[in-house]
Amino acid sequence: MKTILKVKNVTKRFGGVIALNNVSIDVYEKEFLGIIGPNGSGKTTLFNVITGFIKPDKGRIIYMNKDITGMPPYKIARLGVARTFQIMKPLENLSVYDNVLIYALPRSKDVDEARDKTEKVLSLLDLWSRRDVLTKDLNAVEKRRLELARAIVGDPKLLLLDEVLAGHSPGEIDKTLAILKKIHESGVTIMMIEHVMRAIMKISERVIVLSYGNVIAEGPPEKISKDPKVIEAYLGEGFKKYLETNKT
Repeated sequence: MKTILKVKNVTKRFGGVIALNNVSIDVYEKEFLGIIGPNGSGKTTLFNVITGFIKPDKGRIIYMNKDITGMPPYKIARLGVARTFQIMKPLENLSVYDNVLIYALPRSKDVDEARDKTEKVLSLLDLWSRRDVLTKDLNAVEKRRLELARAIVGDPKLLLLDEVLAGHSPGEIDKTLAILKKIHESGVTIMMIEHVMRAIMKISERVIVLSYGNVIAEGPPEKISKDPKVIEAYLGEGFKKYLETNKT
């Protein structure tokens, strides 16, 4: 398998707290990689280091054979890396359409192409009927989907999703997972941080588990869900009982 991203021996400290401790991860082209772990385990810090929002104290980030360590976020975005954020910051007083169009314009040859991309993405995210609504009037799930729309309208090669299912009902989770599957099937490599275990185990091809800044396990979802270290550190006995109850 071809590697699209290498995180090599990355360490990041905040004062006396080690957020990432010599973390090394290979991400393969066109895979769907789930990232799980308790709050404070270093998941979002990992995304911030990859996308240039913070610099690691040690280690390198290699994207498509190019060292992007410490590169400004806008330059990394130009290389085809996009992300969503836990805390969304849409332009509240602009319409849904304009929020996405603004992100499409820099990555289009002209306005017509940007408009075409915007329409396609809003349709995919089931937001086309809401295109003229001010962003401040969207519900929480619609705002999450708008965040996703802004991330994918530039045709990224690598997409980092940070709790994109937050605030979703079970039915809404299934709808968003179907959308993510379509994005993935279009050839986009996806890294996804998520706390909804049913979702991450269903859609991921491989899962990495972080705990206190360390990678404690990685492998296919079936293996991860039964790993004693993972159950102890994160999933808990309740999840173990869920697995036993839902055996096929």
